[in-house]
Amino acid sequence: MTKQERSTFVINTLKEFYPQIPIPLDHKDPYTLLIAVLLSAQCTDVRVNQITPLLFAKADNPYDMIKLSVAEIKEIIRPCGLSPMKSKGIHGLSHILIDKHNGLVPQSFEALEELPAVGHKTASVVMSQAFGVAAFPVDTHIHRLMYRWNLSNGKNVQQTEKDAKALFPKELWNELHLQIIWYGREYCPARGWDLEKDIITKTIGRKAVLEAYRKKAK
Repeated sequence: MTKQERSTFVINTLKEFYPQIPIPLDHKDPYTLLIAVLLSAQCTDVRVNQITPLLFAKADNPYDMIKLSVAEIKEIIRPCGLSPMKSKGIHGLSHILIDKHNGLVPQSFEALEELPAVGHKTASVVMSQAFGVAAFPVDTHIHRLMYRWNLSNGKNVQQTEKDAKALFPKELWNELHLQIIWYGREYCPARGWDLEKDIITKTIGRKAVLEAYRKKAK
């Protein structure tokens, strides 16, 4: 298959597997999504969804969040990991939203990436899932699968994002990145991977990846 044929196979297969695409992180508005995505760095979505109700019960908007101390935020979000950095980021960005954006989450990549603890991936998730702007956030699942499917060279997440945007139609980016994440979790994980259940990799996977799996399975 050519690279374009492989990408078409991915699109069609994922559409069959995931006609309805749930948002992994629980939230009610752009602000709570922003905080949830920030907390998800090096943490599972399941864990984040357990912690955010505790945090949002105390503060689900920037005005209430700045009433909490960094130490109070840190104590609540500790199970998510990286709590010193994340708590400072949450407190700091809440101040900035109030001071510069009338308490609202800005609807631009540039403004989002200026916020403390908010990188390009977090900004992309918010732009995509909160505002419907075409973006292709690359997490560890997408980075791994794009390499296994021989659609990117696996050099870094920036290259993976660039390759994904070049291969897939822009109107599909927002749903497709979520479909790949769900597929990666269910059928193509980093550990405990069963190639027989992974129809996409089994069909279009990189030769070196398939050979390495088969050697390991022997």
